Amino acid sequence: MKIELNGEARGDVKTAAAAVAAVTEARRGIAVAVNGEVVPRSEWDLPLADGDTVEVLTATQGG
Repeated sequence: MKIELNGEARGDVKTAAAAVAAVTEARRGIAVAVNGEVVPRSEWDLPLADGDTVEVLTATQGG
């Protein structure tokens, strides 16, 4: 299975939770979108499908 994670082709990521773990160690301030739709944290364990596009975003402080 191949997905696109933050612009990179990946074959080792099977869930949104795994995508988050591949991108960041942060536990808070994270948003996940699959194919342009925000995924609630309660659904992060659902399986991804071949060809999905996943974006993992983290909030940062600064100014």
